[in-house]
Amino acid sequence: MSAASPGGLGAFLERADDLQSLEESLLAVRASGEGRLVLVAGEAGVGKTALIGRFCELLPGSVRVLWGACEPLLTPRPLGPLCDVAETTGGELAELVVGGTRPYEVALALIRELGGRRPTVLVLEDLQWADEATLDVVRLLGRRVGSVPALVVASFRDDELDRAQQLRIVVGELAGSPSRLELAPLSRAAVSELASPRGVDGGELYGTTGGNPFFVTEVLGAGGEQIPGTARDAVLARAGRLSVSAQRVLQAVAVVPGRVELWLLEALQGELGERLEECLAAGMLTAVDGGVAFRHELARLAVEASVAPDRALALHRAALAALAGSPVGEADPARLAHHAEAMRDGEEVLRWAPRAAMRAASAGAHREAADQYARALRFEHGLSDQARAELLEGQADECFLTNDFDQATDLLERALSLRGELGDQLRSGDLLSSLARVVFSSGRTPDADALAAEAVARLEPVGRTRELARAYATRALLRMVLDDFDGTVAWGTAAIELAERLGDTETLVHALNSVGTMMMCHGVAAGEERLTRSLRLAQDAKLDSDVGRAFNNLVGAAVDARAFGLAERYVQEGIDYCEERGLELWRRQLLTNRVTLELQCGRWQRAVDFSDELVRVVPTPHGRIYALLTIGLVRARSGDPGVWELLDEALSLAEPTEELQCIAPVVAARAEVLWLEGRQGETEAATRQAFERALERRAPWSVGELACWRWRAGARDELPADASAEPYALSIAGDWRQAVDRWREIGCPYEAALALADADDVDALRQALAELQALGARRPAAIVARRLRARGARGLPRGPRPRTRENRAGLTRREFEVLTLLAAGLRNAQIAERLVVSERTIDHHVSAILRKLDARTRGEAAATATRLALIDPT
Repeated sequence: MSAASPGGLGAFLERADDLQSLEESLLAVRASGEGRLVLVAGEAGVGKTALIGRFCELLPGSVRVLWGACEPLLTPRPLGPLCDVAETTGGELAELVVGGTRPYEVALALIRELGGRRPTVLVLEDLQWADEATLDVVRLLGRRVGSVPALVVASFRDDELDRAQQLRIVVGELAGSPSRLELAPLSRAAVSELASPRGVDGGELYGTTGGNPFFVTEVLGAGGEQIPGTARDAVLARAGRLSVSAQRVLQAVAVVPGRVELWLLEALQGELGERLEECLAAGMLTAVDGGVAFRHELARLAVEASVAPDRALALHRAALAALAGSPVGEADPARLAHHAEAMRDGEEVLRWAPRAAMRAASAGAHREAADQYARALRFEHGLSDQARAELLEGQADECFLTNDFDQATDLLERALSLRGELGDQLRSGDLLSSLARVVFSSGRTPDADALAAEAVARLEPVGRTRELARAYATRALLRMVLDDFDGTVAWGTAAIELAERLGDTETLVHALNSVGTMMMCHGVAAGEERLTRSLRLAQDAKLDSDVGRAFNNLVGAAVDARAFGLAERYVQEGIDYCEERGLELWRRQLLTNRVTLELQCGRWQRAVDFSDELVRVVPTPHGRIYALLTIGLVRARSGDPGVWELLDEALSLAEPTEELQCIAPVVAARAEVLWLEGRQGETEAATRQAFERALERRAPWSVGELACWRWRAGARDELPADASAEPYALSIAGDWRQAVDRWREIGCPYEAALALADADDVDALRQALAELQALGARRPAAIVARRLRARGARGLPRGPRPRTRENRAGLTRREFEVLTLLAAGLRNAQIAERLVVSERTIDHHVSAILRKLDARTRGEAAATATRLALIDPT
C-alpha cells in the first residue's frame, strides 16, 4: 500500500520541526548505513498519517517507500500491514506472509528485503490495531534495524495504549532505542489562522476541537456559520454536501474497515463512475493502491454509524459474497468472519471464524486466534457437544499461549464437562493434563499437581497411549517444581520410556527436561546429559518453545548448581535463539537466570543493569522476584538505602508460589541483610519455615545457604549427612580455608570473602576486608573492619571513596562510565561492547543521562558534562 495523502487544512501547520526530524533521521541512515526506528505518537486525528505522508511525498526517487497499515477490524488479520508491504515487494516476503509463517521468519525476511543497497523508508501505520504476530515482527525488527539501511516509521495512538496492552509492552521494550515524535494538537493561534478566512471564530473553534487537526479540518470543511457540536456531526455535515449517489458510495466504503479494493467496491455499489470522483474531490476518500479508503478512521466510523440497519445488512451480505468469491487470490477468513458477524449470520461465522483462528495461530497471532474462537462460540447454539468442545479447546490453547490463564482454565473446565458427558475418557484425561499445566502457570502448583494425578488415574485404564505419556510428563514437571526428587525421576522416567516406545518426541523432550533439571539441581552428574539431549531433540524437531524451555532449564539448573561455566556456555546462545524467534517468555526467563549468574559471579553492576532491564520488559513473576532480590542485595552490600521495600515485595511475590526455588533465595537475602544490620536475633524466626522446607525437599544449595546464615546468627542446627552443599558445610564445620578454596574454584568471590570473614585470624580478616572493598561491599567490609579493630589491628585501608564528580549531576557510577565513552564519540553499540552489556541497557543509560543533564542530544550532554567538569575536555 502506498502512502495516503490525507492533507487537510491544518495538516502541516506547526509540523516543520517534526518533518525536519524525520528528514534528519533519514539523512543519518543514508550517511551511516545503519537503520533507525522512529515512533510517531499522538491522539486520533492529530495528523500522524498526514505528517508521514508529506514526508514520503518529499523523498527523492532514489529512496524506496514501503507502506503497511493495520486495519480496525474487530479481530485483526494476522500480519495485516506486512501483507500490504509484501504486495509491493513480492518475493520471499510475500511467500512467507501468505503461507502463515511464524513471525520471526517473516521478520528475518523483512530485514533481508530492507538490506539492499537502496535506502528504504518503511511505514507501519496505526499499530494500536496491530495483531500479535505483527507486534512480534516489530519487536524483532526494532532489535535488528541497525543492520540495514532503512528508516522504519511506526505510528500509533498513544491515547489508546491502555487498551492495546501488547503494543504498550512492545513500546516499553523499545524505549530508549527508537526516536519518538509526540505530535501535539494545534495551538490556538494556528486554529485562528485556519478559521479566519472562513469567517469562523478561531477561539470558539479551538475550544470545541481542542486543536485536533482532523476535527478542525472537518468542521471547516463542513461549511456553514454554526460550529457542529461534535466531530461526528462535522463529518456527516461534510458528507451531506455530496450527491445522494456519492453518499451511497461512502456508505459502502464505510462498512469495510481499511482499504476497499476497487473490484470489491464495484461489487457493492455497481459502476462507480463520477460518484467515486466526487468523494475523492471532496476529500472524504483518498486513493490507495488498487482501492480507496477514508482519509481518517474517525470519519469512517462516523459514516458507518449513520448507515441505516437494513442498508448495512445488505452491504455486509454483499461484501461477504464478494470476498468469498475473490477474483484475486484466496479469501481472507478474518475479513469474511468480520462481515458474517456484522450480519449476525451464525452459520457463516462458524464457517469462517475457526478457519481465521487456525490461520492466525499458524502465523503466531495467538490473541487474534483466541478472539476468532470466541467469535465462533458466540454462535455455538445448535452445535453438537463434540463441535462445541473442539471450539472451547481451541480457544483454551490460544489463551494459554497468551498467558490468559483464568480464561483458559474456564474454557478447559467447560470442555472437560462436555467430554465427560460424551463418555470420552481418553480426551478427558488429556484435558486434565492441559488444565494442570494452565493452573500451574497461574501459580497454583499444588492444585495443578492434584489435577495431573487425576489425569494419570483416568488414563492408565485406557492403555499405553500418547495421552498417558503426556500425563506422566506433566506429573514429572510438577514434582520437579515442588522439589520432589524421587517423584520427578519416577514419573519422568515412566514418561521417557513410554514416549520413546510411541515415538512421541514432544513428550520425550518435556520429560527429559524435567528429570535433567532435577538431577542437576541435586548434583547428579547424569542431569546435564538429560538436559542437553532434550535441547538437541527439540532443535532437531523444530519445537521452538521446547528449545527455549531447554535453554532456560539448562542455564537455570547450572546456576542453581553453581556450575557457572556451563551456564556461561549456554545463556547468550539461548537468549539469541529466543530473541530471533520471538519467544519472549523464555527470553525473559533466561534474562532472569543471567541476573542471578552475574550476581553470584561478583559482577554486581551488570547484575543490576540486567535487573533494571528485566523489570522494564514486564518480567514473569519469577523474573521480578529475582530482579528485586538482586537490586536489594547489591544496595544492602553497598550501603545504599531502599533495601527492605524491595525484599518485602520479593517475599510477597514468592510466598504464594509455594516454590522453594523462589522462596529460599529471598529468605536467604533477608537473612543476609539482618546480619549486615546487626539484627542476628531475628534470623532464626525469619528463616525457620523456608529452612525446614529445604531440608524436607533435600535441596542442598538452599539448605546450605540458609543453614550458613543461621549459623552466622548463632543457631547450631544438626544437619543430616550430605544435606548441605559442600562450601557451606565446610564453613559451618569451621574449615574456612577449604570453604574459601571451594568458593574460589566455583567462581563466587563474595562468598569466598565471607568465608574468609568467618575466620578468627587477623591475616584472613585483612584479606576478607580487601576483597570486600574491591567488590564495593562497603557494609560487610565495615563489619570486618570493626572485628579487626577489636583485635587491635591498625592501618586498615579505607576503601575507594565515592566520586564527587558523579554526584554533582546525580549520575550513577555506570552512567558516569557511559557518559565518558559517549563524550569520546562512541556509539551505543560500541559502548555496550566496551562495557559488556546489552545495547538496550546502554540506550536506557543514555536516556537517563540526557534527562539528568537536561540535554536533548548526545552532543549537548557532552558539552554540559564538560562545563560541569564531569569529564575532562581533552
